[in-house]
Amino acid sequence: MHTLYFDGASRGNPGPSGGGGVIYDASGKEVDCYSLSMGETTNNVAEYGALLAGLNRCRELNIQELSVFGDSNLVINQMKGKWKVKSAHLRTIYTQAQKVARYFTSISYTHVYRKDNKRADAMANLGVDGAN
Repeated sequence: MHTLYFDGASRGNPGPSGGGGVIYDASGKEVDCYSLSMGETTNNVAEYGALLAGLNRCRELNIQELSVFGDSNLVINQMKGKWKVKSAHLRTIYTQAQKVARYFTSISYTHVYRKDNKRADAMANLGVDGAN
């Protein structure tokens, strides 16, 4: 099973934002990483953007089984169906992420602490730097 670690970042909320992540194979070897600039947006939108980009990358790599890790309680719990998506501005990107997630034969979401998400955080900050 592959793993995806994702993170979004915003300097200001809203402010210059970016997202990023890293994909590992079953042995723990990094197989891909990404960063993206998101312009001026909120941290939650950046988190979802980073997740959506990662899911799309995994799909492009023909990954079928995926464990997703992120340090956003909001995104993880909404994707798991534990929390409702109350914010209208998040509903669109949440719906897109759910649609892409249906591609995978197996997918799980796990919250991790920021200290355990350093590589994805670094990729997200590269995206923010590109937004400045």
